[in-house]
Amino acid sequence: LALNPWDVVLCISGTIISCENAIVVVVIFYTPAFRAPMFLLIGSLATADLLAGLGLILHFAFVYFIPSEAVSLLTVGLLVTSFTASVSSLLTITIDRYLSLYNALTYYSERTVTRTYIMLILTWGASICYGLLPVMGWNCLKEPSACSIVRPLTKSHLIILSVSFLAVFAVMLQLYVQICRIVCRHAHQIAVQRHLLASSHYVTTRKGIATLAVILGTFASCWLPFAVYGLLGDYSYPALYTYATLLPATYNSMLNPVIYAFRNQEIQKVLWAVCCGCFSSTPPFRSRSPSDV
Repeated sequence: LALNPWDVVLCISGTIISCENAIVVVVIFYTPAFRAPMFLLIGSLATADLLAGLGLILHFAFVYFIPSEAVSLLTVGLLVTSFTASVSSLLTITIDRYLSLYNALTYYSERTVTRTYIMLILTWGASICYGLLPVMGWNCLKEPSACSIVRPLTKSHLIILSVSFLAVFAVMLQLYVQICRIVCRHAHQIAVQRHLLASSHYVTTRKGIATLAVILGTFASCWLPFAVYGLLGDYSYPALYTYATLLPATYNSMLNPVIYAFRNQEIQKVLWAVCCGCFSSTPPFRSRSPSDV
């Protein structure tokens, strides 16, 4: 096959995604202190994005060096599984943040740990089921007219994925609106109790809203174009449109480590310790609430 520049860019993106998220996975896995629910969810997100990056690399390698329909189905299944798990992990992180504020008094309990494991099982179970569909026969290799904008996924399969994304985005939006209200109310109560100036309350509220805007804005700008095009597009449309909407979607996996992991002060401490050659498996800190992450 003639080398497609878009495929090269996707492969480069996959390499960057893999490197970034591999760092997060290693740090969380090898640091015993990172066993709190919020770090487990961040680890799930990093694992999903790591698999997505590897899937992009493998897809490029197999398409140009080992062309095979069976291998194509496996790589596409891996990409569907990993990207679905990534989006679902973002939803679980949002739910965890909301519950840490809504049920602040009971958040640090065994019930939270159990709920976290249940969310992880549901996330990966549903993602694997989505990814197995093309491998188990729900593909358009024998009927090209049933193909979606992403071959060999069928149009109905991609519609399900796109609708699922839009549903996840709607739930996240609603939860973050509730989080913003709770944060604003708490900031106002603290300001009143400590007799702080109104300006300090304004600064705290603005910072919280800005953080939520970055999270939702990044998620929407990366995935919304592909989800909408997945619903409206057709296999007969130029491949350029698919690449132009799929590439930003991969950037979400590239930005997730920056937003959810590298901004975390505890993870920063461990990374600095590793860079300085003084790594300790039990860093002296107490995990903050996930709403602060």
